[in-house]
Amino acid sequence: MNSAGPGGGGGGGQHDLSTSQDELGAIGHDAYVLFGRLQKDGDIARDSSDTAATTLKNADFTLGEELGLTVGVWNSQLKTLLQSCAHISNHLDYSAKSYAKQDEEIEARMRHRDGSAMSVSEIERYYR
Repeated sequence: MNSAGPGGGGGGGQHDLSTSQDELGAIGHDAYVLFGRLQKDGDIARDSSDTAATTLKNADFTLGEELGLTVGVWNSQLKTLLQSCAHISNHLDYSAKSYAKQDEEIEARMRHRDGSAMSVSEIERYYR
């Protein structure tokens, strides 16, 4: 937002809202990679914090109970974030495949029975 030029706000200009299947695939892949990293690193943080909480509780430190509550909140937040990453990845994979299928169907409809492409004038008939 800070880098938008003058008049770059919503609704004013003509902007292309299309995206390519490659872009969707790349974002979906990034979400998948992030999911894996969060799962691995989140487990390490949770396990070490849980061990510390148990050790402190066993030594009768009040901090152990509080750290245990913090681990519970961490688990909840981590689960929500993991679900969001999985949802984004799955949705973008589905969208890319769906768009590819739609493109194939449109292309098939825009061809003659013999497989040759329609001319521009033939395509223009569909827009009248």
